[in-house]
Amino acid sequence: MDVRALVFDVFGTVVDWRGGVAREAARLLGPDVDAAAFADAWRARYVPSMQRVRSGERPWVVLDALHRESLPAALAEVGVDGVPDDVADELVLAWHRLDPWPDVVAGLTRLRRSYLLAPLSNGGVRLSVDLARRGGLPWDAVLGAEVAGHYKPDPEVYDSAPRLLDLPPSAVCMVAAHGDDLTAARARGLRTAYVHRPGEFGGLRTPPATDPDADLSVGSLEELATALGC
Repeated sequence: MDVRALVFDVFGTVVDWRGGVAREAARLLGPDVDAAAFADAWRARYVPSMQRVRSGERPWVVLDALHRESLPAALAEVGVDGVPDDVADELVLAWHRLDPWPDVVAGLTRLRRSYLLAPLSNGGVRLSVDLARRGGLPWDAVLGAEVAGHYKPDPEVYDSAPRLLDLPPSAVCMVAAHGDDLTAARARGLRTAYVHRPGEFGGLRTPPATDPDADLSVGSLEELATALGC
């Protein structure tokens, strides 16, 4: 692909959201709570909470605020009838403490030799910075929902990347483990690369091995680096 920048979905593509949230839930809620089930219950409210913003039902807020609002329902689903405010705040920060998949840092380091790299995430700027500092993610910039004032898959998010990087859309490649993210990016003229993350959902469902509509389908960011000649 004749591209100059790669922008990345983060939750599931770059970092293991399920394992990280479950780890923090086990620490904060104790052994009697099914931490993995709690992570799944919270994640199930992720898209509906953003849809309320996208539809205009509620004003724009960063993802941390949406996670805080959906937390009580997720806790109730696993039998927890509320937690103190300080514990709730720490649970929200679990999303800032996620670890990258094992291939990520090495793959990004190789890719950065030839391409501009940035997250294009629904996470806020501080969240993206915290994940980068924790995991050693070598971003050149932080882009995404808070920068654009919209949540994916709103077109404004995808349009913001080439605009802010001063590139034509065809020179920017969206890298994601989710086909709907890539479909929305292609609709705005971006190139696309699919990353297969079979462990994202803990075996509860298996993502497709490839995206036939993507320019590339790979099994890791190191494989992506190899495919792009890095």
